[in-house]
Amino acid sequence: MAKQKKHPSGTIALNKKALHDYFIEQKFEAGVALSGWEVKSLRAGKAQLVDSYILLKDGEAWLMGCHITPLKTASTHVIADPTRTRKLLLHQRELGKLFGAVQQKGYACVALALYWKKHLIKCEIALAKGKKEFDKRHTEKERDSDREIQRAVRSKGKDE
Repeated sequence: MAKQKKHPSGTIALNKKALHDYFIEQKFEAGVALSGWEVKSLRAGKAQLVDSYILLKDGEAWLMGCHITPLKTASTHVIADPTRTRKLLLHQRELGKLFGAVQQKGYACVALALYWKKHLIKCEIALAKGKKEFDKRHTEKERDSDREIQRAVRSKGKDE
């Protein structure tokens, strides 16, 4: 049997686009209800969170648009839907906070990451405010200047 690829620090998939498009206010950790073939695909690292979002409906949270590519060997006996809606498992008080913030304060609820926590798969979700275009440019400039400072510090350390 082929050895499966392990991910550093247990991370399966990141949503870097969410960090670019939103100011993250508060983070939550949610369990994800998955079927067997999805877990096997996640062990192989076959997931994307780029266009995913959280739908809050009927007192429950759902992960929409998360793409888990089925493995050819694991999903032969089932009809695998890579973008099916997956239920997020949260405590009632966490759901209450999410519902209140999204409905009253105008926050968005986005998925940031999928990762392993012991033998369980967790989804990091966040309450976020959308960034305007000038905010995105400002963040990009800050990141570039921080990178330049780090380069200067590294080159100065080599000269000594």
